[in-house]
Amino acid sequence: MLGVALIFAALGALAWSVAQNPEFAINRVEWVDIPEPTALARGLHAASLVADLHADSLLFGRDLLERSDVGHVDLPRLREGGVGLQFFTAATVMPMSTDPHDTSADAPDLIQLLGRVMGTPLASQSALARALWQAGRLDGFAQRSNGRLVIIENRRDLERWRRMHEQDAGVIGAVLGIEGAHALEANISNLDVAFDAGFRVLGLAHFFDNAFAGSAHGRRKGGLSEMGRELVRRMESKGVAVDLAHVSPFAIRDVLRIATRPTLVSHTGVRATCDNPRNLSDDQIRGIARGGGVIGIGYFDLAVCGREPRHIVSAIRHVIDLVGDDHVALGSDFDGGVVTALDATGHIHVTQRMLDEGLSPSTIRKVLGENTLRVMAQLLPSSRE
Repeated sequence: MLGVALIFAALGALAWSVAQNPEFAINRVEWVDIPEPTALARGLHAASLVADLHADSLLFGRDLLERSDVGHVDLPRLREGGVGLQFFTAATVMPMSTDPHDTSADAPDLIQLLGRVMGTPLASQSALARALWQAGRLDGFAQRSNGRLVIIENRRDLERWRRMHEQDAGVIGAVLGIEGAHALEANISNLDVAFDAGFRVLGLAHFFDNAFAGSAHGRRKGGLSEMGRELVRRMESKGVAVDLAHVSPFAIRDVLRIATRPTLVSHTGVRATCDNPRNLSDDQIRGIARGGGVIGIGYFDLAVCGREPRHIVSAIRHVIDLVGDDHVALGSDFDGGVVTALDATGHIHVTQRMLDEGLSPSTIRKVLGENTLRVMAQLLPSSRE
């Protein structure tokens, strides 16, 4: 009977923890037995710029300047993991029930519920206001970081951060993104509002279709609307990167036909290693590469059909074998409602696996961050804009 009582006590404690912080349930790390990295991997990782194209950490109530045992990302763990450049992406509407094949925009909103549980303004805010609230959180963290977190909005910021990071690897750069153009509330002028708040990456769709573009998971899965085409043109002129993660095949096709600058896919997998609507076909990979773009490989099941470094690197290898090593990067989707085998301290295990797979140090450095840095140096506005 004592054993049963202990089990119920443990379940009660878990339920209380989830009620206090839903991240205990939705942003979990389920550690796997991974060998310790070799000295060679440690040296290569430490000497490389490490960039991660996607994390949703701003959505939750944690102080990202403090180390936490919840979720995947905070500044202490980024530093321990050798990460120099982290993209923080604002999710604004998330259907409570998502289907990779068919998700309705009318489903109840999980982010509204999270706002109520966490006691944040998310519960009552519009989609755009939710994005702006998350931008304000990042700005607050940067202001309190004593110069250790640097928000990057233009090429001058990027170069300034890079010089600082070369002198002190603990100085982390941050780029703001939005997950899904529905956050613009079907008003293209809201791109200016988002730009002024510091957003420099915009995903055209998330889990459902919107006024600008179809989603890979949406009901219609259509291409770009006329307003979507105009949005892409304005994004390119302002220096906001077009993110094709979650975007429908027809909309990806339409973007690649009109894009004059490189595109990003911030967090994805490839159909060759994990076949589902979430992931990129070989033709899409080739099209993104032809435009000079970069593809961030995720660390979660739906992206790579597994969670371990071997699953992640399998997708990375496929992109390299198909289009070369200039077009693939890391895009973890940490804190994005995913279960992973790593948190931000664990990127080195991906480095180790790439070494084990026989990738050269120069290729590994590109994947870890050089490709992301190169493309962002092209896409960001100059300091005059």
